[in-house]
Amino acid sequence: MPTSLPTSARITARWLQHPSTQAVFAALAAGGYHARAVGGAVRNSLLGHEVADIDIATSAEPRDVVRCAHSAGLRVVETGLKHGTVTVITDGHPIEVTTLREDVATDGRHAEVAFTDDWIADASRRDFTINALYCDADGHVFDPLGGLEDLAVRRVRFIGDATARIREDYLRILRFFRFFAQYSNGQPDPEGITACVRERRGLKRLSGERLRQELLKLILARRAQAAVTTMLEHGLLTEILPVAPRPRLFQRMLRLDTEGDWALRLAALAVQVPEDAARLAIALKLSNAERRTLRDAAGGSCRHVAIEDEAALRHMLYRSGAEAYRHCVLIAWAGSDAPVDDRAFSAALDLPNRWAVPTFPLSGPDVMALGVPSGPLIGAHLRALEESWIERDFEDQRADLLSALRDRVLNSD
Repeated sequence: MPTSLPTSARITARWLQHPSTQAVFAALAAGGYHARAVGGAVRNSLLGHEVADIDIATSAEPRDVVRCAHSAGLRVVETGLKHGTVTVITDGHPIEVTTLREDVATDGRHAEVAFTDDWIADASRRDFTINALYCDADGHVFDPLGGLEDLAVRRVRFIGDATARIREDYLRILRFFRFFAQYSNGQPDPEGITACVRERRGLKRLSGERLRQELLKLILARRAQAAVTTMLEHGLLTEILPVAPRPRLFQRMLRLDTEGDWALRLAALAVQVPEDAARLAIALKLSNAERRTLRDAAGGSCRHVAIEDEAALRHMLYRSGAEAYRHCVLIAWAGSDAPVDDRAFSAALDLPNRWAVPTFPLSGPDVMALGVPSGPLIGAHLRALEESWIERDFEDQRADLLSALRDRVLNSD
């Protein structure tokens, strides 16, 4: 990973040389238009990081992009035509192509834009200098605003006046700290911090969906602890979290969670009681599946079990499943004073690898074979026997359980 970058650079990344990318460049060039890749693909390539998405900026207006793509035999999805964006698909690879734009009006959440052929104007409406880096089809980097220098020293800096950039979209406050957590090695840019603190009330205007997207990326980033600590020190974290943050627990969880589990990290940061999980789910507009994951991650059942009691841990693993069990053990570990190499917690965490969760030997047909009619009584018999089986640490065999079932059915008549 480079620690410094030249003031001019050239990219030779695989994504740029891929025929699908070159086909889009060629289609626009054939129509007489200029085009450059922009943003994350360029930034990450210069850092030697993986590239997930490819965005291309062009002087062609959206309808012209569509026409050029069709002329080249490329498929087009008119994803955001009104905002200047067209998705061109070639060989199954989607590439977003966006017309150069400049802001006409902003309200802190959305921008009204006008199309332009001015590359400087397009760059100037972006958030950070490291996101205003472009490269052409040959990989030559165009750096109109000093992004290469900032990238070389791992500095996240707003373009132009930081306050003005934030007022265009208040989500940029959270993005500032997210990008700091992902890319920076030093301290946050002082001008950026000052502007974020001054404009922090604007965070209340943002939708939960937008906050969620940035917050989850932030807590999974390389320097999540530094970003969270700085936000807490400046009163920014409480603007987006409906509950009191727990920085110590979050710090410990970062050392324990080696898999990048957003639910575990969010639970450690902001969930003390189950009600906190519910409030977070509402504030961040979590999906039903995400709500369940957060609720399970915040589950406190491990706090009531001796971590050395392997039988009790087996019962918990059986009842909750492997993922919820792992969440529970790690939350309990982070909330304890045990070191990160604690043997008891390590053994508890490893239990799913050492013990195969058994399958309850009985099912509905076993109950019905004894003359019990279809209905809720079947489930009641099975649940009672399963609970007994668990409490006996899964020792009873099928024959033992069938005998117990017969006794229950006879005694219930």
